[in-house]
Amino acid sequence: MNTKLNAIFSRRSIRSYEAKEIPEGILKNILKAAMSAPSACAKDPWDFLVIKDKKMLADIAAGLPNGKMLVSAALGIVVCGDIQKAHANELSYMLQDCSAAIENILVSAGMLGIGTCWLGVHPREERIVHIRKLLSIPDNIIPLAVISMGYPAEKKEARTRYSDAAVHFEKW
Repeated sequence: MNTKLNAIFSRRSIRSYEAKEIPEGILKNILKAAMSAPSACAKDPWDFLVIKDKKMLADIAAGLPNGKMLVSAALGIVVCGDIQKAHANELSYMLQDCSAAIENILVSAGMLGIGTCWLGVHPREERIVHIRKLLSIPDNIIPLAVISMGYPAEKKEARTRYSDAAVHFEKW
């Protein structure tokens, strides 16, 4: 693996965190990186809810089958999309734009020593309703994912899941 790409190869889902807060400056830089993601026609249809309250993190985790790590996370970021801001009001563009922002959060956090885990919300209706109710999210805003964040209490090796079988040249 090319070491210049280590920030990408090192990005791994971290589910165990130290009991340590993330400084505001680091969080702000991660959010700036998120909002530096590409967006169809620069519509930027994303919104980010930062959740630090431990009870709220536990309540969010209760509705996400794989979200137990939120309880010990320093914080969670709920990534939402505004369909009314998306290019041509298209769900697909909103999902692509917000996914790019999520990836920027994951990679930038790792570069700053913060562990993350991406928890899917959309398209699971029961998860969307759960998050929407807990956080009073308006109907035109779709909660897409929750990202748990904290200083890692586990270490994972850099890796890639590259497969020649998934690469096609010129034609299928």
